Amino acid sequence: MTAPDAHLLIVDDDERIRNLLQKFLIRHGFLVSAARDAAQARRLLSGLEFDMLVLDVMMPGEDGVSLTRSLREALATPILLLTAKGETEDRIAGLEAGADDYLAKPFEPKELLLRINAILRRIPSAPTENSEGPKYLKLGEIRYDVDRGEMWHGDEPIRLTATEAQLMKIFSTQPGEPVSRAKLVEDLGRDRGQAQERAVDVQITRLRRKLEADPKQPRYLQTVRGAGYMLAPD
Repeated sequence: MTAPDAHLLIVDDDERIRNLLQKFLIRHGFLVSAARDAAQARRLLSGLEFDMLVLDVMMPGEDGVSLTRSLREALATPILLLTAKGETEDRIAGLEAGADDYLAKPFEPKELLLRINAILRRIPSAPTENSEGPKYLKLGEIRYDVDRGEMWHGDEPIRLTATEAQLMKIFSTQPGEPVSRAKLVEDLGRDRGQAQERAVDVQITRLRRKLEADPKQPRYLQTVRGAGYMLAPD
């Protein structure tokens, strides 16, 4: 996915910030719509498809975290949260709600641009022709199509966020081999640091809920002590 192809939805109750972000991102090739609150965002989402949502956390009424949690029940579109809160626990709450990434205010517009592009790169691209045919990984009752980056439970598709899809892509390239948290942070395009490694832990927990019969005792997405995480298909 490249900038000219992407339609973004900016949701922020601050009109000045909303307008500045919209103009900045349009200048960098994006198609951008904007909403002042969660209610207006829902109306836009009911009639339009977006490639990514950028949500302010501190909004009157339904805040960004609550909106993210609600949207995740039926929507896999990437979500970036903008938060004035600097505490790690607040950021983790956003990731647990289903956000792909977060950015603390105040921020440089260029950093926002880098984060958006990094998230869009995680979206699986269309499969290329493969003479060997599609490859699948079997994870109990779950089937993962490696070429398409799609996950299925029987005939029912399992929605993956952009980050979850990228994690599966990373793990599926080396099944049965542990991948360190630091390597996952790097491959996801995140800044290095303990906070980002913890953020990866949160995303792993969310992915396990979709993969495992018992996420607390994972069979397929295992923790390898001292080495990281490992995908162990049947």
